[in-house]
Amino acid sequence: MKKEIIITLLMLVFIIMLNYITQNYTKESVNLLINKLEEIKQETIKEELNEEIVKVKMDELDILWKQKESKLAYYIEHDELEKVGSKINLIKGNIENTSYEETTQDLEETIFILRHIEEKYKFIIKNVF
Repeated sequence: MKKEIIITLLMLVFIIMLNYITQNYTKESVNLLINKLEEIKQETIKEELNEEIVKVKMDELDILWKQKESKLAYYIEHDELEKVGSKINLIKGNIENTSYEETTQDLEETIFILRHIEEKYKFIIKNVF
């Protein structure tokens, strides 16, 4: 009987530690991506728009997304990640076509989706049951 209790407690501790690690990584990743999106948004709404800066920031975001997506895919639903990936590709296309009005809306939607992902995977009672 003692062995079962010890094994169960060890598994519970392992699950809680793993959840803590993944939750922190998700939070860090989402915050980095949102910060990049906000930077791009600030550049696109300036009166004196510098297209080169916007393109460089978009390339940075694209690289950051590819790095983070590969690790997030281990424990986050692929549908959620595909939404973000498609929005980032849409933003990239709008920037290449200099459609900055549409870009702002897509940036806001991407930020919303990222915040939703972070909230959805938090370890709270509401999400457990």
